[in-house]
Amino acid sequence: MDLGIAGKKAIVNGGSAGMGRGSVLALAREGVELYVSARGEDRLVRACREIAEETGASITPIAADHSTDEGREKILAACPEPDILVGTCSPPAFTGDYKTIDNSDWVNNLEVTLLSPVQFMKAVVPGMAERGWGRVVNIGTGAAKYPAQVRILSGPPRAALVNYTVAVAKVVAGQNVMINNVLPGMHHSAATQTRFSAMAEENGTSYEEEVQNFVDEWKIPAGKFGDAEHVGDFVAMFCSEQAAFVAGQSLIIDGGQTNSTF
Repeated sequence: MDLGIAGKKAIVNGGSAGMGRGSVLALAREGVELYVSARGEDRLVRACREIAEETGASITPIAADHSTDEGREKILAACPEPDILVGTCSPPAFTGDYKTIDNSDWVNNLEVTLLSPVQFMKAVVPGMAERGWGRVVNIGTGAAKYPAQVRILSGPPRAALVNYTVAVAKVVAGQNVMINNVLPGMHHSAATQTRFSAMAEENGTSYEEEVQNFVDEWKIPAGKFGDAEHVGDFVAMFCSEQAAFVAGQSLIIDGGQTNSTF
């Protein structure tokens, strides 16, 4: 399917690995001109080079921390008038007892997961509205809708972001600016690989066994973790011309783990 976005310009924050990288790949396959940010320059440059070689797309890596004013300025200087904005970041650590989380944990996390995407939307959405076309997709977490103590640093800020994006989506949908959210559950990613590999080393098991233990404990009906690149495909669909009547939605992608009729 032709998504009708060839030649559009996109910023993808947190695009060097996982679902961010999957989004870069999916958009690159559609002929989008990409500006991709991440903090780790080596992995970022490598990911952009690999995707550019595979797809032939124009991809500019921007080594920057999008949670800081300096980082945002650097990214927006490279692409001041994007047609598409996709935002994600490395997820906060899994948490145990909620009482062990201190104020510094909250402050540091809020800068990345809530305040940064809000600032980016504030910077680019008005221009999209003036030009009569725009797409914004924030990649959050299923914990924004279905709270769990292990994701308490991730869920509440993303729930606030969902609230904000839906409110803004209603304002600009009439200017053909469609703002939506993707809320994934457990997927194979760099962060997942690091966490579950560490658990495997500690427990004398394997990555695959630890993943299956989680699947069994949390009763994921699909019986597996998702593929981060597949999340990217959904992101690209939300960025498409075909999404011109989809505004303020939050799509759960979690293998059926959470229970809701709507």
